[in-house]
Amino acid sequence: MGTIITDLKDTFQRGNIHIQLIFINVSIFILTTVVAVILQLFNCPANHFLQWLEMPASISQFLLTPWTLITYSFMHANVLHILFNMLWLYWFGDLFLQLYSSKHLRGLYLLGGICGGLLYMLAYNIFPFFKPMVHYSYLLGASAAVLAVVAATAYKAPNISIRLWLIGTLPLKYLALIVIGLDLLFLTSNNAGGHIAHLGGALGGLAFAAALEKGKDLTRFINQTIDWLTSLFHKKTHKANMKAKVGGNRQSDYEYNARKKAQNEEIDRILDKLKKSGYESLTTEEKKSLFDASKR
Repeated sequence: MGTIITDLKDTFQRGNIHIQLIFINVSIFILTTVVAVILQLFNCPANHFLQWLEMPASISQFLLTPWTLITYSFMHANVLHILFNMLWLYWFGDLFLQLYSSKHLRGLYLLGGICGGLLYMLAYNIFPFFKPMVHYSYLLGASAAVLAVVAATAYKAPNISIRLWLIGTLPLKYLALIVIGLDLLFLTSNNAGGHIAHLGGALGGLAFAAALEKGKDLTRFINQTIDWLTSLFHKKTHKANMKAKVGGNRQSDYEYNARKKAQNEEIDRILDKLKKSGYESLTTEEKKSLFDASKR
């Protein structure tokens, strides 16, 4: 079990940002599903727990749970829901990273989710058709965030060929138009909130791509906020490590140099093994040593 967790951790750390987002989504889905099952076993309504993470259409309810504007993009209703969203994120995230940076993808995922959530809440509180549903409607899923990635990619490289099952090859711009067109057609369907959020995410993606073309990065504030929060966490971790080391015996120069030499020799041995037999031949400990060395 420990080896599996270590391998998953290594894959997460070595993966591109879209792989990391997929890991986060899947982890949250598994965790929330397990919690929901446990609650149901004790005859506790799981919906009461999940609604603290899903975005409500009601403005008054949203004001009590404003964090749901972010968290809903990491929630999914069932296996098929998360499967299709993650497949789209995997395919189009890879295309996106050929045109933009990792930070752009990270920021746009959240920006697309925010735009989708806001348009969803706005539509449900403006149009009379949705008024009867406002107080019991909730939004969840990564679709809006993923559509933002698709729209930004289509804006920058509209003629990239996409191969679709049963249809054949299609320029990305037409695929994006088809998806947006279908969302418009189904605005009054049972999943109206999802289709509205898709449109909001797509608009967010187009706005991002158009603004970046003019030198303005709409994801800058989001990325700065994430970096700031990450730095706070790292500072706390660093302080904890420093406290743990206080009181320990200081190494002499000889001990330090001997340890460094042994580490370098071990890395050289692992690299030789990597060249001869490939990455898969390495043990979990060797992979970890190689990864740690790359960070130094």
